[in-house]
Amino acid sequence: MARVCEITGKRPIKGHKVSHSNIKTLRRFLPNLQTKKFYIPEEDKWITLKVSAEAIRTINKKGISACLKKAREKGYTTK
Repeated sequence: MARVCEITGKRPIKGHKVSHSNIKTLRRFLPNLQTKKFYIPEEDKWITLKVSAEAIRTINKKGISACLKKAREKGYTTK
């Protein structure tokens, strides 16, 4: 599965690894993704999402239902 957050849509980005002699080589910066289960009380079921650490904080603040609704509007989640 791709390294993409299912709530925020965060993806790997490219950048440079810079050596001591200032030689730049391409590298990837990966998002901090976690596989986590969430309980949705409205649907009375558990779902498993691959989410970033930022998305976990957002879910704790706003609630899973509001975050899923917003992510579905943006087209991030596949569920």
